[in-house]
This record gives sequence, structure tokens and C-alpha cells, in this order.
Amino acid sequence: MQNERKQPGQSSAPGKEFFLPELCLPQALLMLVVLAELLVFVLVLIEPMRPEFDWVRLALISLFVQWIVLLSAALLCGLRPWLARMRAGVAGCIGCLLVVAVTLMCTAVTDYYQVNPPTSFNGVVERYLRYALIALIMSALMLRYFYLQSQWRKQQQAELQARIESLQARIRPHFLFNTLNSIASLVTSDPVKAEQAVLDLSDLFRASLGKPGSLTTWREELDLAKRYLSIEQYRLGERLQLDWAISAIPDDLPIPQLTLQPLLENALIYGIAPRIEGGVVRVEADYERGVFILRVSNPYDEAALGQNPSGTQQALANIGARLTALFGPLASLSVERRDGRHFTCLRYPCARLTQEARAI
Repeated sequence: MQNERKQPGQSSAPGKEFFLPELCLPQALLMLVVLAELLVFVLVLIEPMRPEFDWVRLALISLFVQWIVLLSAALLCGLRPWLARMRAGVAGCIGCLLVVAVTLMCTAVTDYYQVNPPTSFNGVVERYLRYALIALIMSALMLRYFYLQSQWRKQQQAELQARIESLQARIRPHFLFNTLNSIASLVTSDPVKAEQAVLDLSDLFRASLGKPGSLTTWREELDLAKRYLSIEQYRLGERLQLDWAISAIPDDLPIPQLTLQPLLENALIYGIAPRIEGGVVRVEADYERGVFILRVSNPYDEAALGQNPSGTQQALANIGARLTALFGPLASLSVERRDGRHFTCLRYPCARLTQEARAI
């Protein structure tokens, strides 16, 4: 479906979950060529040793095997969408038979051009059977390896998704309870604003639960964060000042849901609320060369941070764990303090959703 959002490591391309990889890709072809050349050396080494090494024979065997490998890869690559509609066992058997057929065809071509030395009829039959058996064993081993690798990859993805959902489940109650506390402080001081804040919270929490996936767009995450800030603005008033530097960020940039809001929440709790005069929360974002950088800074009070340092550390650890789970080891979250301000910076490599859709 066109409206489905692509998750990291996933694609909406047909047959993506099929165990047979796309053998037309450069990485797969390189692996097949290297493995084929290793097989050539094995075939040469099992023959009786000669006083002088026959380099011509090595080249001919290498050419013969590489042609079989490349033709088989092209054939399986072209038939992959068709094979993906079958059961894994049936598709594997058909794949093995196709490799055997390609091997017999290439053997027939070498006989037609008299590449092999003349031999008797029984010798020809023996050679065809030997080559077919080698092709059957090697293709079966390779397809079995692809199948096991596919099963391992599915298990890793399931464990990753479960971990992300667990981290997401932890942050939602924390987000709700802290927002309710902010509203509770308005009930006695300004009931009208408290009522409006409850309505805003309803829209806010509905938006946070509306997307079942782990990723959302930058535009949706920004709208969610601004709704949260509108509730806090009722309580903090002019003490809360915001400085946005995010104009260069595409609306469709993927970001883990409920990432910006916890960063802003920490900035308000530990940087604005303890200060009578309040302060400025600055949000800076940049997207360059496929790397997204988000920085939230606020004035900090050492005494306030010392009262409950674990709260902010837990929230930041949660965000860092989700970034690593979704975007890999290149994702990072760092914290530093300088010039009287507290900086929280996250970065991770990602592609815009429209760019991913065009690549499919």
C-alpha cells in the first residue's frame, strides 16, 4: 500500500521476506564469484598432481564455473518474484534444478566446441552426471545457507521490534503522568486554562497513540511537541520562551515517535521550572548528507539537577536505546554543559520517506 511507512531494514518491495536474496545486487554477485573461484581451486586440487601446474586448465575451469554461477544467478534473480509465491521447500527444489539445468547446458556447450578432450560415450555420461551432482550439492548447500540466514534475520527483526515496543511502552505513561501533573497545577489557579489544557491533552495523547509504528515524520513529531508545549505554556506563562531553528528539516524526515517531547520535557523540568525568571529553550535541527542532528538546550540549575538526576537519565537512556535499535551503531545521544546551558544532542543516519519510496 502506498500509505504504509517503511521501517528501518524493511521494504515494501514484493518478495522482500523471501529467503532467496536478490542475487543481481553487486554484493551478492561478488560473494558468488568468490565462492565459485574457491570451488575451482578445490576441483583443481583434487586432480592428480602433475610436474608442472596447468594454468590453462585452471583458467578454463574457472571460466566454466563462473559462467554457470553468473547464468544461474541471473536466472534466479529474474524468477525470484515467481519463486517467492511458492513455499520455501518447493522454491528451493526448483532453484536447485535450475542450477543443475544451467550446468548441463554449459557442459553441452563445451562439448559442442570440443573444449574437453575426446572421450567415450560412457565417459561423457559420467562427466555429465558428475557435474550435475556437484551442481546439485553446491546449490542445495547455498540455498540452505540463504534459508537459515533468512530465518535468523527474521528472528532478529522480531526481537528488535519487541525491544522497540517495550521502550515505547515505557515512555508513554511517563509522558502522560507528567502532563497530568502540569494540568493539576492549573485546576486551582485557572480553571478555564485547566479545562482547555485537558482538551489539548486529549488531542495530544490521541496523536501519540494514532500511529502504531515506531517511526513518525518530523512534521507529526513537531506538532505533537508543540501541543505539549502549549499545555506547559499555561502553567509557566512568560517564564517559558522558545527559540526554534528547524527551518531546514524536511517534513517527511523519519524520527522515532515521542523523541522531541521528552527532550523538551527534561528542558522544562530541569531548566525552566526551577528558575524564577524562567529561560529560553532552544531547539536546533539540521539534516545534511543523510544525517539528522537534533539539539535541545536550556539553562540549567545544578541544585535542581542534583535533586533527581535519575529522572532525566532514564528518559535519555530510553531515547538512546531506541535510536540504536532503529538506526544502528551510528546513532548517538550526547549530553554536555557549557556557557551556563545544558545541551542534549542526538544524531542518526536516515533517508527521507519520499526518497525511500522512490528507491523501491
